[in-house]
Amino acid sequence: MRKNSKVTQREHTSEHVTESVADLLAHEAPLDYKNSSLNVGGVPGKKIVLEPPENDGRPAWNSKLQYILAQVGFSVGLGNVWRFPYLCQKNGGGAYLVPYFILLILIGVPLFFLELAVGQKIRRGSIGVWNYVCPQLGGIGVSSLMVCGFVGLYYNVIIGWSIFYFFQSFQYPLPWAECPIRRNGSLAIVEPECEKSSATTYFWYRQTLNTTSTIADSGGLNVKMTLSLLVAWIIVCLAVIRGIASSGKVMYFSSLFPYVVLFCFLVRGLLLKGAVDGIAHMFTPKLEKMLEPQVWREAATQVFFALGLGFGGVIAFSSYNKIDNNCHFDAVLVSFINFVTSILATLVVFAVLGFKANLMNEKCVMENGEKILGYLNSNVLSHDLIPPHVNFSQLSTVDYAEIYAVIKTVKEGSFAELSLDPCVLEDELNKSVQGTGLAFIAFTEAMTHFPASPFWSVMFFFMLINLGLGSMIGTMTGITTPVLDTYKVQKELFTVCCCIIAFFCGLLFVQRSGNYFVTMFDDYSAGLPLTVVVILENVSVAWIYGTKRFMQDLEDMLGFRPHAFYFYMWKYVSPCCLIVLITATVIEMAISPPGYNAWVEELAQERFQSYPPWALAMCFSLIVVAMLPLPVVFIARYFNLMSDGSNKLSVSYRKSMMKDISNLEEVDEARSILCKNPGETPSPKPPSQAYLGPPGTNPLENPNSLSPNSCYGTSYQNAISPPPPPPLSPPPPLKSTHG
Repeated sequence: MRKNSKVTQREHTSEHVTESVADLLAHEAPLDYKNSSLNVGGVPGKKIVLEPPENDGRPAWNSKLQYILAQVGFSVGLGNVWRFPYLCQKNGGGAYLVPYFILLILIGVPLFFLELAVGQKIRRGSIGVWNYVCPQLGGIGVSSLMVCGFVGLYYNVIIGWSIFYFFQSFQYPLPWAECPIRRNGSLAIVEPECEKSSATTYFWYRQTLNTTSTIADSGGLNVKMTLSLLVAWIIVCLAVIRGIASSGKVMYFSSLFPYVVLFCFLVRGLLLKGAVDGIAHMFTPKLEKMLEPQVWREAATQVFFALGLGFGGVIAFSSYNKIDNNCHFDAVLVSFINFVTSILATLVVFAVLGFKANLMNEKCVMENGEKILGYLNSNVLSHDLIPPHVNFSQLSTVDYAEIYAVIKTVKEGSFAELSLDPCVLEDELNKSVQGTGLAFIAFTEAMTHFPASPFWSVMFFFMLINLGLGSMIGTMTGITTPVLDTYKVQKELFTVCCCIIAFFCGLLFVQRSGNYFVTMFDDYSAGLPLTVVVILENVSVAWIYGTKRFMQDLEDMLGFRPHAFYFYMWKYVSPCCLIVLITATVIEMAISPPGYNAWVEELAQERFQSYPPWALAMCFSLIVVAMLPLPVVFIARYFNLMSDGSNKLSVSYRKSMMKDISNLEEVDEARSILCKNPGETPSPKPPSQAYLGPPGTNPLENPNSLSPNSCYGTSYQNAISPPPPPPLSPPPPLKSTHG
């Protein structure tokens, strides 16, 4: 019991203490009700902000640094390393940074700030937050939870792949450095599938995934990947089993270590031959690309997913903050760190890819030089075509380009029969590689040429594990926090059960055809549903609740009024951008044939294949299942088939919600309950109650402030309970703690 409660005061002082039923129930000291906005007869316009209780038993971050690292760890993930560099390369190099930065300002920062603010003010996960803001749109939180579940299933598989490569890296030479040799008696030949592709490609598709040639052929479980997935889920479970008490400590390492590795790789990469070519290629802007709508759509999508909007993890993390934490500063800081991290990762990737491109180009020159020598020795080509200064034993790319141009001009009619490649460095740099292809094929191949390659390989995959772990902790928090806030279940038991169920569901992704299902879930389970979730979040706050009232709430919470820039972003710009993004996403899905890139063993190449009918149905089922809670909850609550969720909230949460007072008779009833005499001024609400609105408004006189059967614009201060409760019975006699 609090030391300043009235019960304790009664024991230690003989002074008269005025009590009320509400005070006794809340065990809180009375406030200066004369200055409270709830004082019906008080001075108008003079108010005090009544904050929700922070001693309600809810966990809290040990420090601001721990919280920032958690948000950074969640937002900075694998996409920063293998998605952003690919988009930068594909969409005009340095020119792509312009639309990305513009959309980060117009969409990313405002919506990230919005999610931080609602989570911090309401102090609940996604389900509790949107039940609180607008019960009819309470399906937003459930949809977020569904998407987190889908993403977590396949995202942890990628961590499992990284774990497998991490342990394989403790070998010299690296197991993917050379093609395996097949022996047939005394005859030794290079594995044909590896010879047709490359050593790193063969190791990925055959020795790691052992993939089938079609999604229809499951091929059974891959034992190595199944064990790796089990290890990944054990790590995640241990990291989140105690909530932020355990995950917060993990974040100190998992969020900071990737930056150490990225800086090490950047320094090492800049010392490699050809690194400058790769970085110059990245920052050479192709300004004409900025006029293409596709570039802006992909930039908006990357901004959207880079910050983790709509997943519920951002809201869950911020719900453990103090009520007066400066979440505006947090939003700007985390968004800036995310953007800088993407630039840093892109520098590292292009430095290494520049080195790899130079190696591949030199190899191309060497192989084609040998072809030309063969043609010269067989008199297919004349020696007069070769400039006298050319030395085939040390053939440079400049000399080869000169020879290639001469031969192509002289042998114009039969040049194609010579099968000579141009060997242009720019062509190697333009080869777009993303996702698993970048991490497990292109990057691993480059590292085989590093001195002390096992060391760099261990560091790289340990970095991927930590990047993935930070995102998985946020994803799992987006699942556990809303459920634990809504239902009384044991945290540790629920977390363990979630991880066990997720592991068995994840067996779908560790079949031999599992990587095709990873692609399917990545393409369909999150994109469109999350975009719909975020636009509904934006609309529910900016249009249903009201942007002006929300800005006033922020001023009460933060102690300053955010810039008017956010008002216009939330009210007009961000919703319009999101609507355009949804439209573009639907059009893209309609015109692009649904399919996947399958590895064909006979050709040792990837080939695009369309999904069979059952897989196509599965794709669209992922979208429907993720979005289904939105209309279901809306219809159920519109027709009063479902409660608004307040009956499942914790006691401290219910205490912070304002009762529905719609007429003067109910006001008098409330006075008669809360006061000794009906004519007296009512006792003030305990500190667990929240401020009801902007200055100058009287909540008891506003007929539109509360409406139990609609999206009633409840702010984080103006929440609705079910209809007014019956009169409270007198409290039980107080007993002395000493007797």
